Amino acid sequence: MTTVVLVQPLLALIAGVLILIVPRVLNYVIAGYLILFGLAGLFPHLFGA
Repeated sequence: MTTVVLVQPLLALIAGVLILIVPRVLNYVIAGYLILFGLAGLFPHLFGA
């Protein structure tokens, strides 16, 4: 659970920096962030019990 808590803010920071540097990749950054955020939320439930 701690890993998920640490991964989400890190992904948000990376996504924000990418959007500032290259605004044209906004759609890809948002899509990737949402996919990773969803996977991070599902993994504890899939492998927990």
